[in-house]
Amino acid sequence: MNPNIETPLLYSLRRSERAKNTRIVIKPGKIEVVAPPKVSERRIKAFVEAQQDWIRAAVKRIADRVQAVPTLAPAHYADGACIPFQGRQIPLQIKPTTAKTIRIQLHIDTTFIVYLPTGIARQQSSELIRLALIRWMKNQARQQASLLIERHARQFGLFPRSLRIKTQKSRWGSCGPQNDINLNWLLMLAPPSALEYVVVHELCHIKHKNHSKDFWQLVAEHFPDYQQQRRWLKQHGAGLMQGL
Repeated sequence: MNPNIETPLLYSLRRSERAKNTRIVIKPGKIEVVAPPKVSERRIKAFVEAQQDWIRAAVKRIADRVQAVPTLAPAHYADGACIPFQGRQIPLQIKPTTAKTIRIQLHIDTTFIVYLPTGIARQQSSELIRLALIRWMKNQARQQASLLIERHARQFGLFPRSLRIKTQKSRWGSCGPQNDINLNWLLMLAPPSALEYVVVHELCHIKHKNHSKDFWQLVAEHFPDYQQQRRWLKQHGAGLMQGL
């Protein structure tokens, strides 16, 4: 193979009624092309090819920036490792169990206790503990977000149709056209006020499907110091996005 021949660019295509022109969105690990519904795939392909030097430079720039961000997660999930949770580092304590599945318990908010089945080999335990912690945090995200929605929704009648907890690498939350709210479970690694801000942000999109002055005014009525949490997420978000 000729080392000078570059591999073709892989991208996802999203059609948008609101898009007036074809544009390229670069995110960590993803190239997305957003195009109006009537633009042909031939024209889209030609547009991407014309922009490929810019795309490759942008992909490298983002990858370098992500690589430079230190991860909050431990290299191995073993006894004594520290796990990021709600803006703190919580030590991990492993205890054997005769049960067949791993169980996670947060003991008085100071220690993660992992009940590890005795049949699990040591070389497998780190990854299995990591996956168990992710499941536990997703469940916590749902519980805490549900309580926050209940707290804020009634004030201005902002009731979502559904709540989904997702793994996302470029956004904290979203509110769909039918008022379905999606939240990123990685918010469980941030201080609780950051989760509350994102919940309020998405609830306010039920009334305002934009980021207008009226939207931000509604956010402020729910959460007066939202700007502080917004700045915190911008400053620390890249580290959180690397997850566990």
